[in-house]
Amino acid sequence: MDGVPDGVPRVPEQRRSDSSAEPPKTPESGESVESGGSMARAALRFGVLGPVRAWRADEPLATGSPQQRALLAALLLREGRTATAAELIDALWGEEPPSQALAALRTYASRLRKVLDPGVLVSESGGYAVRDLGDGALDLTVAQDLATEAEKARSAGDLCHAREVLRQVLALWDGETLAGVPGPYAEAQRVRLEEWRLQLVESRLDMDLEQGCHAEAVSELTALTAAHPLRERLRELLMLALYRSGRQAEALAVYADTRRLLADELGVDPRPGLSELQQRILQADPGLAEPSSPAPEPAAVPVRPAQLPATVPDFTGRSGFVRELGDILSSAENRVMAVSALAGIGGVGKTTLAVHVAHQARGAFPDGQLYVDLQGAGARAAEPETVLGSFLRALGTADTAIPDSLEERAALYRSVLAGRRVLVLLDNARDAAQVRPLLPGTDGCAALVTSRVRMVDLAGAHLIDLDVMAPDEALALFTKIVGEERVASERKAALDVVAACGFLPLAIRIAASRLAARRTWTVSVLAAKLADERRRLDELQAGDLAVKATFELGYGQLEPAQARAFRLLGLADGPDISLPAAAAVLDLPVEDTEDLLESLVDTSLLESAAPGRYRFHDLVRLYARACAERDEEPPSERGAALSRLLDFYLASAAGVYAIERPGDGLVDRLEPASYPGLRFDSRHAAQDWLYAEAICLLACVRQSAGLPDTLPRAIDLLWAAHDLSESGANSREYEATAEALLDAARQFGLARAEARALMTLVNVHHVGGRFERADQEAERAIVLAQQAGDLLPVCWATNARGIIALYQNRHEDGEEHLSRAIEHFRALGDRPGEAAALCNLSRIHLATGRTQSAVALAQEGIDIYDAMGNSMRGANARYALGLALTQSGELGDAAGRLQEALEVFRDSRQRLWEGMSLFRLAEVDLAARRPAQAAANAEMALTVLRGIGGEWRRGNVLTVLGRALSGIGQTGRAQVCWQEAAAIYEELGSPEAAEVRALLSPVRAA
Repeated sequence: MDGVPDGVPRVPEQRRSDSSAEPPKTPESGESVESGGSMARAALRFGVLGPVRAWRADEPLATGSPQQRALLAALLLREGRTATAAELIDALWGEEPPSQALAALRTYASRLRKVLDPGVLVSESGGYAVRDLGDGALDLTVAQDLATEAEKARSAGDLCHAREVLRQVLALWDGETLAGVPGPYAEAQRVRLEEWRLQLVESRLDMDLEQGCHAEAVSELTALTAAHPLRERLRELLMLALYRSGRQAEALAVYADTRRLLADELGVDPRPGLSELQQRILQADPGLAEPSSPAPEPAAVPVRPAQLPATVPDFTGRSGFVRELGDILSSAENRVMAVSALAGIGGVGKTTLAVHVAHQARGAFPDGQLYVDLQGAGARAAEPETVLGSFLRALGTADTAIPDSLEERAALYRSVLAGRRVLVLLDNARDAAQVRPLLPGTDGCAALVTSRVRMVDLAGAHLIDLDVMAPDEALALFTKIVGEERVASERKAALDVVAACGFLPLAIRIAASRLAARRTWTVSVLAAKLADERRRLDELQAGDLAVKATFELGYGQLEPAQARAFRLLGLADGPDISLPAAAAVLDLPVEDTEDLLESLVDTSLLESAAPGRYRFHDLVRLYARACAERDEEPPSERGAALSRLLDFYLASAAGVYAIERPGDGLVDRLEPASYPGLRFDSRHAAQDWLYAEAICLLACVRQSAGLPDTLPRAIDLLWAAHDLSESGANSREYEATAEALLDAARQFGLARAEARALMTLVNVHHVGGRFERADQEAERAIVLAQQAGDLLPVCWATNARGIIALYQNRHEDGEEHLSRAIEHFRALGDRPGEAAALCNLSRIHLATGRTQSAVALAQEGIDIYDAMGNSMRGANARYALGLALTQSGELGDAAGRLQEALEVFRDSRQRLWEGMSLFRLAEVDLAARRPAQAAANAEMALTVLRGIGGEWRRGNVLTVLGRALSGIGQTGRAQVCWQEAAAIYEELGSPEAAEVRALLSPVRAA
């Protein structure tokens, strides 16, 4: 019926009469043709893909009455060809023109000629034409040229470019083509160009699916099938998108709905392509599971990552290992996968050797090289799913196409690598279990793995045990770093140095670098220093102590200020540390701190992770901590340094909280911080800092839980940073940290701290949809906070119990809790808290049929927030008002408030409330009888809420999505949504299960 060709659709041809097909003629001698400069003509632009409009540069021109615009459109669409007066009269008025049609036509032409540049509208052969327009002057011509470009790109296999160009083409439409233009000619052109637009949309969606963007396409396709229910190609694309999104039952339901609709409306069966797709879905055809031609986005060429760290210029020795590994990697083309695992003690040169070999083998892997430090020797090794996400992005996969689970990411990773030749360097692995999901698993690819342990359980791996260097190799390495002249005259002393280093490459490199940086020293001076420390160097033979002894040499060469910085910075947990945070640890100005840290980078004892961020190698960090425990005087300085870091994070997080929630009572009731935090110029800068520092901030919180004097501040820091629990990005880490703090507070018997720790968990469980547990934690928090005389947790816990009671349909309890919360907030003088409770009370009133008072309560909350400039909390209030207005039937205002809330939540990175706002907008659309738009908003809500919000909220969205799908005739798919929602509710024991089961009943379905 309406299939899309393999290439990009071309605009359907116009029907031309014989006269219109003639080439343009020269104007008759009796007619005057005005001419003007080409620069003036080039400035004119015209639009027909929407209302008929004209501009000179950026200035809109008056195009006159509807009939005058119809004349202009008819001439523009003839692309310079002359139209006779008779043809134009027929185009404007059809078979029944007015008696003065010719005079009216001449009047319209005269008026247009005055508006346009001279020489543009010309008269010839008793007709008219538009001539001499500049390139790109007509939007339709631009669209045709871009569509041709997209067709060429797709034919060449460049889907990314073709897809992007089609986006540009479709963006040229501004509403209905030739909107408001009368006449049979305009109507015919509207139909022709709308058909072309739909074909372009189908072609672009087809490419979206080829590139793996199936989850994102579902929402758009749902709306399109509602608007164009008989277009089978759209139905086919929707089935495929749903199937690839793991929604097989819905995909089959789309086919059933389509078959029924075609039979009822047209008396025909679905076309063969649609029926074949249904059979392939029923058979779980593997060819449907992944895009046939996965391609990176948005680059126009395949992404070729080149992530290998720089190889050291003074790489020395290891020739046998280099040759052995090189031979294995060169054989990757003829093997399923080449895996080599290097094992050895820390500092033996595993990474250096692997990077060197990888650089030499780059030519065998033209599709790129991936690298990651798996941090296996640290307390928190990198999670495979996190690494896979990074690799998929490096390979060109869009964030929105990356699945959540480890298994799905690993499968997509292997699919993306299929047919490509990529080398993967997995450095510093913890064990084989960490490595397995990261292996390519396809011929032509290879993996290099370094680890402290021998990976005997890594199937098929070629194992290499890397030992210390041979004496001649060790001396050669030392000589390259120090210089031939200095070593040649003191060869014996140089041999003594490398022998004292145990021939360990890292120890040799550090010793030689110190000597190279001190031109007044001789090799004998260095050898004597090593001899004085013989007892430590003897420990080189005792496993990891060899690394410690080597670092001792570098540490001994530091100036006092450098050594102090080295010791104290090593105390902080977290993968790295920012410059301002480091300044807090050292209690120094930022400028002085930067000088110290950069000097430590020069000594190789610290790494520059990124501009303004620094990190230790995991073994160096352990050594730095040992130095702090041994050398720091007084010993209390260690605790003071970590206390300053905690204060820095607490003060900075309080600043973020204050910017986002002006006037909130929490900021003034946090534990005092003795060290200042950062100041932020804007809300966006504050949010950027919070999310950039999330991992390090949470690490500091966990580290501070071990002492009763730092625990209260750590808990307050977690409370102030509770946006992290609602963003989705750091929710799991936040929850684990909150649990650890609660355990610590109970262990120390700190009632006030325990109450506040419970409040962080109340928010976590509320966001996760675990309402029973949230209510229990809130109840316990109230008791403890009252015992401790801490009213703020009492306020917020009471408020939380009220909204949880609403979710559980305990409206009387909810109203009692919220009324009490309002009293508590007012007693504290916490106006934003009072507004929050008022808005929640509004929802109780709404649930109990008191619509007018619900609107009034929500508006009261908005007034409080707006008066204080609290935009984010104001969004919550607008959300509540939108719900009340929806129930009161004021749907336009309801949609406006919810849209305002959505924009703030999206801007504030609050995924939970962004998704809930989309869900509520879908409810408004249903009430306004816009089921297609309701389905689109509900689909977007499902996408945004993926992994956050809990199953109960997912069930709510599925229920509304089912209603919307039923409203657009997709009843089979609606049934699938309701079945999934019913299963969720029944598992949770939620009363909504009965309502959804009623929707599924034959009586309701009929």
